[in-house]
Amino acid sequence: MDSAEDIFDSSLNLEETHYQEGYKEGYNHGIVTGKEEARQVGLKTGFETAEELGFYKGCVDVWISAIQIDPTRFSTRVQKGIKQMEELIQKYPVMDPENESVQEIMEALRLKFRVIRAALGVKLEYDGYPKSKDIEF
Repeated sequence: MDSAEDIFDSSLNLEETHYQEGYKEGYNHGIVTGKEEARQVGLKTGFETAEELGFYKGCVDVWISAIQIDPTRFSTRVQKGIKQMEELIQKYPVMDPENESVQEIMEALRLKFRVIRAALGVKLEYDGYPKSKDIEF
């Protein structure tokens, strides 16, 4: 009787067996797909962050050049803000994206940029890299 029960056990457990196999396949596929997707998101986010930092660095470099040419060009308050912005850019942990201060520094940079922009009375904004639909020939 045990041999008859063993034959039917495999038939009765067929659904559970297929469920477990499907789960394992799906889980393994999810791990592979998830890693690739995470890599793509990481590259995109890293590029966007570096692009924004580069924008701010370019602005700071131009402002510092203007100050070197004419030290009275900007008020001492604006010059101090520019110097603080330069320090924030240098302090940004480019090689350590998991550093907890990343968001803090970026928010401080954005705020400092807005303050300087307002003090200078310029309408300069970081809009990100132009998308293909934004480019006209």
